[in-house]
Amino acid sequence: MVIASLPVLHIGAQSKADAELQMRKLQFAEQAVKYFYVDTVNETKLVEDAIRGMLEKLDPHSSYSTPKEVQQMNEPLQGNFEGIGVQFNMVEDTLLVIQTISGGPSEKMGIMAGDRIVTVNDSSIAGVKMAREEIVRRLRGPKGTKVLLGVVRPGIADRLTFTITRDKIPLHSIDATYMLRPGVGYIRISNFGATTADEFRQGLKQLLSDGMQTLVIDLQENGGGYLQAAVEVANELLHRGDLIVYTDGRSSRRMEYKAWGGGLFTEGRVIVLVDSYTASAAEIVSGAVQDHDRGIIVGRRTFGKGLVQRPIELPDGSLIRLTIAHYYTPSGRCIQKPYEKGKREDYQMDVVNRLKSGELMSADSVHFADSLKYYTLKEHRVVYGGGGIMPDEFVPLDTMQYTKYHRELAAKSILLNQNLRYVDNHRKQLKAEYPSFADFEKRFEVPKRLVDGIIAEGKKQKVVPKDDAEMQKTLPYLKQQLKALIARDLWTMTEYFAIMNEQSDVVQRAIAVINNKE
Repeated sequence: MVIASLPVLHIGAQSKADAELQMRKLQFAEQAVKYFYVDTVNETKLVEDAIRGMLEKLDPHSSYSTPKEVQQMNEPLQGNFEGIGVQFNMVEDTLLVIQTISGGPSEKMGIMAGDRIVTVNDSSIAGVKMAREEIVRRLRGPKGTKVLLGVVRPGIADRLTFTITRDKIPLHSIDATYMLRPGVGYIRISNFGATTADEFRQGLKQLLSDGMQTLVIDLQENGGGYLQAAVEVANELLHRGDLIVYTDGRSSRRMEYKAWGGGLFTEGRVIVLVDSYTASAAEIVSGAVQDHDRGIIVGRRTFGKGLVQRPIELPDGSLIRLTIAHYYTPSGRCIQKPYEKGKREDYQMDVVNRLKSGELMSADSVHFADSLKYYTLKEHRVVYGGGGIMPDEFVPLDTMQYTKYHRELAAKSILLNQNLRYVDNHRKQLKAEYPSFADFEKRFEVPKRLVDGIIAEGKKQKVVPKDDAEMQKTLPYLKQQLKALIARDLWTMTEYFAIMNEQSDVVQRAIAVINNKE
């Protein structure tokens, strides 16, 4: 939407005159700096800084984005981009293809997992320390355009060349869909984008055909996305006429979003997994499920992002996201956590402060005023507003799960890089030995040489455990993570989560809740 489409505010003659005076004042200041300042100024940056300055004094979610930032911000939510269709990682300054996108242009032309793309249109991208962003820019381009790739393939002496015609490449917002236990389906949603509702419905159909009676929806680390996507997902769980969420603001009239019926899973049990990074659209789904007593929320208190932003497009393609209203759950709870205008850093430190206060380790550390008390709509259970969704089943954060040694190995990409090399060198052997994921999950054990390689590389980079006890505490989780990463590279993210969820405290609590109510 453009500025011209904004509603006209009806204000008195005196107020109108004051508003015009302030606008002229702002324009005069910009012109004064442009023409009289001692040094040359970038007028574009000057205006952008002024806009940012205005917005920074408001709430934490009103923001300004440049045209380039708008494109980068929207891409994960739009559901597609235009390119060649490969998932890759960088290993020693070389692009290593991890997987080709099913049905994408690279797969159709014969690009394979394990290939190294070394040139793009005769320009070298290997061994030249080119930024990842620049490599992505060269590979992507408008649908229908062609790009010439030079490829080195293990076992092939000569360099291969492929001419790829770029196409639309789908971006999926659902990471995993599988049967967690007999009768228990699992869907992990990473964000709420343009294709999320369709993906969710497809996942439900698959799980229902597999005999699902209970659904676990994993919204951990889901930062939100499109409101409409959240509403469509909630519709699959609720009955016709059930209120999902409403918004209300000073100059934005109340808007209600209700289920229109026809949901695929309106009767079976629902468990929703959340954590401190579950936000916005993900909180809308969580709040609707909880308020209608449709299911159980398991995990830790969600982020508390309940401000509605209206995108306002500026003439040069830049964008202002201006907060115009609050989100409210069906019981009337405001999702937004408290904030002080202009103090964004304090707001962003909230999750750290929760850790320091002990909230993430104990539900008893969370205190709500009686004025924030609300009741669910069917069973009249007590729930609280005032910031985020408090789970029905609290799961404390296990701060001992990751050792300091493990965190440092991960932070320096030692674990990831050694894993990539292992899969690259053994892909054919692994595929032959484990033709199915079920076989891999049952029989595969992480080889000692892979773990030894990680430890040795850690020593080279001065990453070592403080003692043998820390090493022994690190190894079990390290091996499980490695097994999951190998499964991801051989199959998909679904297989990754199928392995990692077996040690997840939140997932295991959900299973316990289900079993206790059989």
